[in-house]
Amino acid sequence: MIEAVARVVGLVFGGIFTGFLITVMVLELSLRDAGASVYTQVRQVELDHLDALATATLLPTAVATIVLFCVGLKWGRPGLGLHSVALVLLLVVFIVTVVINLPINADQRDWSVAHPPSDWASDRDHWQVAHVVRTAATVIAYGCLIVASGVHRRRHGTEPVAAEWDQLTAATSGTPGR
Repeated sequence: MIEAVARVVGLVFGGIFTGFLITVMVLELSLRDAGASVYTQVRQVELDHLDALATATLLPTAVATIVLFCVGLKWGRPGLGLHSVALVLLLVVFIVTVVINLPINADQRDWSVAHPPSDWASDRDHWQVAHVVRTAATVIAYGCLIVASGVHRRRHGTEPVAAEWDQLTAATSGTPGR
């Protein structure tokens, strides 16, 4: 049961998080030709609540992936390798966000729209490169979650819950399943 819930949570929240990062990337790329004041104003609007959305979608995705990884280790589930890759990639996303994106976000919150700092373009470029890295890592991680879900369904046929129950009872009683 927990595995099925984790799979759904990972796919739903992972999909929202992935789509969110892609949307922000497209918005950021569309601002490449904007001047300092326009860029600063848009970034400050982005920073108003989008960090909360990122957190609200990344954390459930990460927790679900950790659960799927642990279940895979304990019960030898198909897709363990894919869940492992997804988990490592989500860790990369987290590290890049904490080390690069969040400090720049904190600085940009204090920028004046009328008088952005002289090195604003350098900060923008660093933030955008880091964002592309974390977006690519997220897309690949989400792809791993999707493929792992498909591997699970193929291995367990049309009744994955019954098959999981059979494996669980066989493992605890020492007798084969149905």
